[in-house]
Amino acid sequence: MPERAYPDFSHAALDLGLLTAPFKVQTSWHVITGAPSCGKTTLINLLADRGFKMVPESARLYMEKEVAAGRAVADLHKDGAALQRRCAEIQLGVEARLQANEISFLDGAFPGCLAWFRAFGLDPNEILPACFHHRYASVFILDQLPPQMDGFRFKDEALAGFLDEWIVRDYTSLGYRVVRVPMSTPQERLALVLEKLAEQRQR
Repeated sequence: MPERAYPDFSHAALDLGLLTAPFKVQTSWHVITGAPSCGKTTLINLLADRGFKMVPESARLYMEKEVAAGRAVADLHKDGAALQRRCAEIQLGVEARLQANEISFLDGAFPGCLAWFRAFGLDPNEILPACFHHRYASVFILDQLPPQMDGFRFKDEALAGFLDEWIVRDYTSLGYRVVRVPMSTPQERLALVLEKLAEQRQR
C-alpha cells in the first residue's frame, strides 16, 4: 500500500445518505473491472474480437499520453492523489460521451475510482454522487492473476488486494449484483461473460 503521508480514508464507508440517490440514466453498458493484473484488458479485447464495442481504460490512455509527451511514469505516480483525481475526471468525461442505449463493454468504470481514492488518502464520498449518473447493465469483477508489471501499474501486491476487496464492496453498496470471474484461461472467462449476458437477455 502507498505510504500514509496523508489522511487515512482506507476504511472509509460510503455515506448511507448519499447511497439513497436514484440513478439518472439506465445504460446498456457492461463493466469489466478488478484490481491491477486481473486480465480485464485481455478479456475486453476478446469481446471486441466478437464484434462488441469496447471502451478502453481511461487511466491507462491518460498515462500513455503523458509518457508519450515526455513525462516519466515515476513522476505520474509520485502524487498518487492528484493522479486519481485526474483519472476520475477523465473517466467521468468518457462515460458522459457514450450512448446509453448502445451495448458497450467498459474496461473499468467510474465507481472503481472510489477504491483508488481510499488508497491514496482521498475521501470516496467526495465523488460518490457522480456514481449515480449512469446505471450499468452488469458488472463483472475479475479475480486477480499472477502480477504482470508493464511499467504503468503500481508495483504493490497489498494495494492490489485492497482494491479487489473495495471494488466488490463498493459496487455491491451501489446496488449491483456483481459477477465474480474466477482465475482461468481468457477463453473460459469469455465463455462465462457471454453465458451471463445470454441469461440476462432471457429475463
